[in-house]
Amino acid sequence: MTTPEDKLYLALSTIPAGKVISYGYLAELAGLPGRARWVGKALSSLPNDTQLPWHRVVNASRRISFPAGSEGYKTQRQRLESEGIEFSAAGTISKSNWIKPL
Repeated sequence: MTTPEDKLYLALSTIPAGKVISYGYLAELAGLPGRARWVGKALSSLPNDTQLPWHRVVNASRRISFPAGSEGYKTQRQRLESEGIEFSAAGTISKSNWIKPL
């Protein structure tokens, strides 16, 4: 039997470098509509050495969800920038980088 986590991780593994997706749309892709917060919680539970591209998931406002300046924020932003994602001065990500534009 496939668990919700299995569905989530399979959907997450399909997000290509240089693209981002919202928690809510990732939940939809995984067959778990309406579970955006659950997705965030599940991703926060991943081990630090995971190979899954958790950093490609951002909030619906096109921003990193970690508090600005935190280690999590710095790590996620660095990983996204290394894949060619650009941020505005306000910290938002271009709609052109979205899997499904808002």
